[in-house]
Amino acid sequence: MNTTTQERPAPAAQKRDPHRIVTTTDRPGWVLEQLPFETIAQMFWLRVQEHGPKVMMRQKDLGIWKTYTWAEVGQIVSEIGAGMVRLGFEPGEVVSVLANTRREWVWADLAAQTMGGVVSGVYPTDAASQLQYLAADSGSVYLFVEDEEQLDKWLEVRDQLPQVRHVFVIDMEGLAQFNDPQVMSLDALRALGREELQRQPQLVEQRLKRRGADDLAVLVYTSGTTGRPKGAMMKNANLCATLSGVNGGLFEGLPGDEERVAFLPLCHIAERLIGEYVPIFRASVVNYVENPETVFENVREVQPHVFFAVPRVWEKMYSTVMITLKEASASQRAAYGWAIGIGQQVARLAESGQKPAGALAMQYSLARLLVLNNVRRALGLNRVHMALTGAAPISPELIRWYLALGIPLREGWGMTETTGGGTITPVDALRPGSIGKPGPGVEMRIAPVTNEILLRGGNCFAGYLNLPEKTAEAIDSEGWLHTGDVGWVDDDGYFYITDRMKDIIITAGGKNITPSEWENQLKFSPYVTDAVVIGDKRAYLSCLVMIDEDNVAQWAQDRDVQFSDFKSLCRSAEVQALIEEEIAKVNKQFARVEQIKQFRLIEQRLTAEDEELTPTMKLKRSLINKKYADMIEGMYSGKSAG
Repeated sequence: MNTTTQERPAPAAQKRDPHRIVTTTDRPGWVLEQLPFETIAQMFWLRVQEHGPKVMMRQKDLGIWKTYTWAEVGQIVSEIGAGMVRLGFEPGEVVSVLANTRREWVWADLAAQTMGGVVSGVYPTDAASQLQYLAADSGSVYLFVEDEEQLDKWLEVRDQLPQVRHVFVIDMEGLAQFNDPQVMSLDALRALGREELQRQPQLVEQRLKRRGADDLAVLVYTSGTTGRPKGAMMKNANLCATLSGVNGGLFEGLPGDEERVAFLPLCHIAERLIGEYVPIFRASVVNYVENPETVFENVREVQPHVFFAVPRVWEKMYSTVMITLKEASASQRAAYGWAIGIGQQVARLAESGQKPAGALAMQYSLARLLVLNNVRRALGLNRVHMALTGAAPISPELIRWYLALGIPLREGWGMTETTGGGTITPVDALRPGSIGKPGPGVEMRIAPVTNEILLRGGNCFAGYLNLPEKTAEAIDSEGWLHTGDVGWVDDDGYFYITDRMKDIIITAGGKNITPSEWENQLKFSPYVTDAVVIGDKRAYLSCLVMIDEDNVAQWAQDRDVQFSDFKSLCRSAEVQALIEEEIAKVNKQFARVEQIKQFRLIEQRLTAEDEELTPTMKLKRSLINKKYADMIEGMYSGKSAG
């Protein structure tokens, strides 16, 4: 789910009906585009026909970027798809992909959809038991796995997945001697496909005709923070509605032929759109990173025109600059201070739809030339025309910092259940803290009493697989999707999210607290990666904090603070005092009842493989409350940390 913090004026400032239906009609370019295709597979093959010899994608292998044209990818996709058909694949059957974000993920997705299949993603960090549940619930008959490690997960649960007929391995390193009748390499599948294409040269054209707009194309499983993951069903019509709306709103005024970098999980609807389907729609080039550890290096190499990332990535880039500044000379810090000050003046103008003029325009050009462009280049963002954040809350002040650099960081809001579509922030009317206006073809409103955000449109999903009762709970009789986000809308049609309905804290004194506001301000610190505010039915608020290991470790080393591992780093008195200072800074921005009185540091180094984190690197609030219950009780019983 995508949520953001908000900066809310006094309720009296609102004059229009706060529960009215809102659509965006004041921007001429924000209209649904008529599409010359009705399925994702048809879109891909149309682009292959139009752009055959041009570059479609790149991926870095062993330090070298390898390029693939549209025609080359088309040939690969047809071979994979034909190989699947040779093995008995039928339209409507489901394929699962268990791999990191890479070219082969996209090839498998497009091949399965070309042959009439439905594609479901499995996060590479999922355990064997999770793979078993997802493959069984989706009814997957084929499984693509990245390597030996992922194959082992299937081998562990294969007896519980009798419907899986074949498993295809992308990287066969370490499996040269492996022999199993159900398992074959991706290369072997392609070879089988080449034989089938000789037998059936019209296979692609024939299969493309067998699927239409109302056919299921994609399954995206929710993160399952409050129970078993639910398979959100997306028809081709839902995906096409999102693509049509995104192109008209999100990319207004953006020149074509842009390059972008894809690195977030393709299992997630956001990267599935921004890192795969939108680039196909716009015929732009995607660069797939070498591996998850090389993201920032690869971004600096590519210097993309379009960059989408979750808030944690934007926060990490900011903290890198802040830490670098601490090590810079006095003259360098002074130059940065002058330049960012000029940039902040320009950013304030941009928020009101104005551009700098006269002396300020000249100063800003000089600030960009001498300082700010160097910062942008160091981050890999010097060529960015469109920067986008979503999938989690982000601090408005962080957005303003990027605006000061000249990077138009825009918030988008959407959910798995909205096929990623929802709101868009107009490029020339940014309002940090707002998630923007409804995109083309989208209706939104605030529900009376609960203030829940409701959405209706062609992008609204087809329901949850095998769960009709959950579908009925999500979509009411009038077609409104109940998003679970609480918020409000201003007179200009900009929406603001205050929190998730299930996350709102009611203290023992009856005060309603929206924890994401406080948490986002703390995450603006370069020493904090994430935080969870505690306090439901409690006398006061407390907080669990996950520190930024790299930055805090560097801070400690610079001050000769002794530590041997992550746990001892968290327990050192100096680090405890550092985080206490950061919390105190944030507390000053809030009323006394909203301030944090106690905190503890999470002493376990968390990665995407840990259950406490979602695949988009958000702490799971409910699980954190359960797993660290003793630590939480210690903050309310007077027990000392450790």
